[in-house]
Amino acid sequence: MPRAVVLTNPTSGKGRGARMRDEALPRFHGAGWRTTALYGRDAEESLDLARAAVAEEPDVLVVCGGDGMVNLGLQAVAGTDVPIGILPGGTGNDIARSLDIPQRDGAAAAARIINGSPRPIDLARVGDRWYGGVLAAGFDSVANERANRMRWPKGQMRYNLATLAELRVFEPLHYVLDLDGEERQVEAMLVAVGNGPSYGGGLRITHGAVLDDGLLDVVLIKPMGRVELARTFPKLFNGTHVNHPQYERHLVRRVTVASAGIVGYADGERFGPLPLTVECVPGAVKVWA
Repeated sequence: MPRAVVLTNPTSGKGRGARMRDEALPRFHGAGWRTTALYGRDAEESLDLARAAVAEEPDVLVVCGGDGMVNLGLQAVAGTDVPIGILPGGTGNDIARSLDIPQRDGAAAAARIINGSPRPIDLARVGDRWYGGVLAAGFDSVANERANRMRWPKGQMRYNLATLAELRVFEPLHYVLDLDGEERQVEAMLVAVGNGPSYGGGLRITHGAVLDDGLLDVVLIKPMGRVELARTFPKLFNGTHVNHPQYERHLVRRVTVASAGIVGYADGERFGPLPLTVECVPGAVKVWA
């Protein structure tokens, strides 16, 4: 009888996390699984709960919430023998999207775990922290910083307004990159380092990134005017931005990204000021899907 610990962020996605959990638990029980349901009052307590749960070696740690909740779970399971399962209940759900996990149906997402098996995937490591999706370090992260300073509105609209506000004033940045030991200096609107292909709720900035190829996709969007940037932005949803002449892509195992005054975000979480060094760790985690 498999045992799953289900850790939920009940406030994610305006309550969608709790709804996904409540839809999923009967499906687990109906399949004969034993479950322990947990939730923390904040991210710090949730991480403590996740690490304590992993120490007891359940068959799977299931995280229910958005990409931030998945990222929290990764910190607990990376490098262990305990797989992670995902019940996507956030706004973006990019890691779940990369794994083709249903995003609106908790019972269907639970069925992917019940009928699936652990699959090893890579993770990106920055110091002692891990991420599964994309590190943003440029226009996108500056907009994220602005959004985090705003008190209104709530949800996705806050990030949309922050992006529009930043678009009016943003200038290209000077970067120093170390790509597997090769240094490059370049002007760009942003640099993204992808373990997976998308961020921001389906923006395929590192389109073509594969979760288990042992490589990071480093994407540069080189300088373009504000109107052209606004025109190019919608192409991120289907990956056709890769045909733009200002798009550049590198496949590496390790990259250092430096640019003065810029903060890096990964899986929607603030990872800190550049420079940041990112390395791919093949097979660092097993995903039950």
